[in-house]
Amino acid sequence: MTRPVVVLVGPPGAGKSTVGQVLAERLSVALHDVDVAIEAAQGRTVSDIFVEDGEPAFRALERAEVLRALTEHEGVLALGGGAVMQPDVATALQEGGHAVVFLDVTIADASSRVGFDASRPLLLVNPRAAWTRLMNARRETYETVSGTRVDTAGRTPEQVADEVTAWLGR
Repeated sequence: MTRPVVVLVGPPGAGKSTVGQVLAERLSVALHDVDVAIEAAQGRTVSDIFVEDGEPAFRALERAEVLRALTEHEGVLALGGGAVMQPDVATALQEGGHAVVFLDVTIADASSRVGFDASRPLLLVNPRAAWTRLMNARRETYETVSGTRVDTAGRTPEQVADEVTAWLGR
């Protein structure tokens, strides 16, 4: 059965894309970033999809891409921050026997990494409060679908990748 080596979940700014790239290089596999794949397929940014088509349209694209990648991608899979909030995705992660890592981060580290700019459509109005609301709503789901939690605060992507590879037994 084809499946990712590891699936990375967590909030915006946790380092899923950056750590995912380090892990992919270390494990000699490809990185599949769901948001990047959606942007490539749609020919526009996630932010533009949100603005032009609305969040439900984006979530439908995201759900389809995640469910496809969970059965077809053999490398590192980085999910968008809200993907796990979709019941089909959460169920697939939990029941599929996937190696899922919750990359956790504080708001201070997240804000310094992403800058809470226009490319983060759910964080446009009062970004710090919006991020905190998202994190409060999502934390339990991140923890439920994951086999381990790795704190990324104050750590380099390489240090985070060290912990993930140790957890994977590699």
